[in-house]
Parts: sequence; C-alpha cells; structure tokens
Amino acid sequence: MEAAFPPSGESALLARSPLARLPDRLLKYGLSVLAALILALIVFFFIRLVGEARPAFAKTGVFGFAFDNNWTPSAGHFGALPLVVGTLITATLALVIGVPVAVAAALYATELCPRRLRSPLTILVELLAAVPSVVYGLWGIVFLAPKLQGSEQWVADRLSFVPFIGGGLVTIPNYFIAGLVLAIMILPIVSAISREVMSTVPLDQKEASLGLGATRWEMIRMAVIPYCRSGIVGGAMLGLGRAIGETIAVTILIGDAPKLGEQLFGQGYSLAAVIANEFGEAQGVHRSALFAAGLVLFVLTLLVNGVARGLVVRSARKTGQSSGAGSTGATALVAGAAGGA
Repeated sequence: MEAAFPPSGESALLARSPLARLPDRLLKYGLSVLAALILALIVFFFIRLVGEARPAFAKTGVFGFAFDNNWTPSAGHFGALPLVVGTLITATLALVIGVPVAVAAALYATELCPRRLRSPLTILVELLAAVPSVVYGLWGIVFLAPKLQGSEQWVADRLSFVPFIGGGLVTIPNYFIAGLVLAIMILPIVSAISREVMSTVPLDQKEASLGLGATRWEMIRMAVIPYCRSGIVGGAMLGLGRAIGETIAVTILIGDAPKLGEQLFGQGYSLAAVIANEFGEAQGVHRSALFAAGLVLFVLTLLVNGVARGLVVRSARKTGQSSGAGSTGATALVAGAAGGA
C-alpha cells in the first residue's frame, strides 16, 4: 500500500519550529497591547476629568450642573444646559446640512462624474480637510456672516410663526452660521467615507439593474444606496462627532451668550467654546467647572460613537437580511415598469 503523505505546504507548516512561529505571536500580542493601551488611555482621561470636576459637582451636583440654565462664573453659578444645547444645535445643523451634500458629492464622484474629472474633484473635496479651523472661523465671521445676514433676516421674518426659527433680529455671530461652517468642515470626512463605501458596490449588481431596464437614478436608489447604507450612517456619525468636538471655529462663530437661544439666528455658547474662552483665566471652582464641561463633552462624544456603532450594526444587519429580497423586489419593479410601458 502507498503511504498517504500530507501536501508539501502542510508538511512544511507542521515541521516549523516554535522559533519560526515567534513573529506571529509577537505581532498578535503587540497589537493586543496597543488596543489595550487605547482603552486604558480613554479610561485615564475619564478618571482624570472626574477628579478635576469633583469640586464643581460637589457644589452644584451632577444633574444641577448638566441641567441648570445659569452659567455666571462671577456669581458662582455653573449651569451647563445652555452650553449643551448650543453644542447639540450646531452639531445637528452641521449634520442636516453637510451629510446630504457629502453623500451627493460621493455619488456624483463615483457614478456620474466623467472619468477625467473624477480625480481632481476628489482632491478638491479632500483639500477642505486641510484648511485650519481658525481659517474657517475667520472666513465665516468676516465674509460669510455679513453676506447671509439679509437672507437670514428675510427667513426669520417670513417664518415668524415657527418657534425657534422665525422672529427676532439676526445677530452676528449666531447658531446658523456656526452650523453652516461646521457642515463645510465635516463634508470631506463624510464624503470620503461614503465614496470609499460606494466604490465597493459589486459591479454585477449595478449592471443587473441597468440590464433590467432601470435608469441611472433607479440603479443608484435600488443597488448602490441600500448596499452603502451602513457605511453612510457610520460616516455621518463620525462627522457628528467631529462637529461636537470642534472648538476654534465654533468659538468665533457662535458668540459668547451663555443662555438658551431663543432663535436660530441668535447668539449662543457651546461646551468647547466656553472652555477655550475661559480656561486661561479660570481659578478654583470655575476651573473645576470647565473640567466638568469637558467631562460632559467627553461623555457626549462617547454616546455619539456608541449610537453610531449601534446604527451601523443595525443597518448592516438590515442590509444583509434584505439583500435577496431587495434584488427580487428591484427585478419585479423594473419588470412591472417594462410591462406597463
């Protein structure tokens, strides 16, 4: 009988000495240590912020600090609710304005743009990320805000019946200008992630949709966007985290009014802006309150990232479950349209 010998590759693998496998183990343990160090750094930041913020929390309480509407350091009042609201308003405006533009730019670059213009367009969009935030802030306050003040006042007058948006006198700076500039700042991040995800859509899915008679827009709607939904959501949440943590541009553009804004085109304050403006001269409990504001911002960013991760996982699960049903539905839709025609 002939003896059964393992293939040469398996024989070589089984014959390797433990020393030959040492680089693999070193790589595994090294990467594990680096991942653990990142988690340890986050925990260290959290513990340090809690320690520095303890005097402020001892005076006002955690909920009193987070939900009190009175930030007056000269009088010893440290209520961060106006700062939290200002941060959320500007970040939400950035998300609402910036994400559709970023996704549209990614769709145009991957599906509609002529090939010779695709690379220059991509480079131009990515160059927006290279502009310093202080330049965005100065451009927004010196050029953009005066140019838009008349349009903002027109909108405020025409929509005076809409709470928070209409009515009042437009000021420079204001919430809207801060959110608009933040939308421009997050555009390259969201657009780059969306574009990379869209480039991974299988070519056969797009060709199948077009072959069944779908238009270019129907192909994008039925084959590209459902496949990229999780990536687009992840990019949008990453942009939201960027908008929440932005400091210099928001400090210049939002104003320094530590009160709940009565209208979209009025001044406000944010957590990052108050830290940048007041930390240099803060002492005692005031300094501790600024650390507490940083802790609230840190927790808010972690929550955004956690929600983003959950949305990405949920969207990916839905996409996986509906991929077969979606292709069948697309086939039926196109066939029905062809039959009706």
